[in-house]
Amino acid sequence: MPGFFYIFWINEMKTVAIIPAGGAGRRMGTDIAKQYLLLDGTPILIHTLKVFQDTPFIDDVILTVPAGDIRSVGKKVWEEYGLSKVRTVLPGGKERQDSVKNGLDAVREDYDIVIIHDAVRCFISEEMIHASIAGAFKYGAAVMGMPIQDTIKKISADGFIDKTVARHGLWQTQTPQAFQTAVIKRAYEAAYRDQFYGTDDAQLVERLGMPVMMLQGACHNIKITTKEDMSLGHMLINNLR
Repeated sequence: MPGFFYIFWINEMKTVAIIPAGGAGRRMGTDIAKQYLLLDGTPILIHTLKVFQDTPFIDDVILTVPAGDIRSVGKKVWEEYGLSKVRTVLPGGKERQDSVKNGLDAVREDYDIVIIHDAVRCFISEEMIHASIAGAFKYGAAVMGMPIQDTIKKISADGFIDKTVARHGLWQTQTPQAFQTAVIKRAYEAAYRDQFYGTDDAQLVERLGMPVMMLQGACHNIKITTKEDMSLGHMLINNLR
């Protein structure tokens, strides 16, 4: 019975997803921003949004894109692909954190959970989304990640190995990252008050001294940022979808 009530409360919560999609594709070396590149004939961004559209655990999606792309992206999202959960398309900011903040400013207080996910991690699954929401519900903040398998070396300024770092307890962080709405809003308010920029959303929560639960992600939940990632994406799309 406790499991039943737990699932009931998860389903009753209102959850909004923020998808920052402001990348320029510099590391990809293309004229087209990476989120618009095609995988199996469909833009990477659309692959990602479709997962959030299809899962019953997401009520609304807030998408942030380069300011000049709002009209064209909105038309594609709503008219061409019918992604009705994308209620809002907003301009992104100079940095990813600025783009997320623009989305977060549009989140109403009646949302219980905010889930933030990179637009170019298109191999996310409904199971990952649900696990993240459940983690945020239980702990206040939860992120996906994978334990590091390779040997880690710390390098000196002149390029020589300084020492081998024990990899036990080291994880490579992914998205989605999910938070109770009050928690992530407080973290962002503090970061901007202190003019602090983190490397992910969880770091903003960590600096408040609040616990963040790490959840097991998936090795195929890759972030497509390079040509090598794109090649891997073409292989994964045929095996996972």
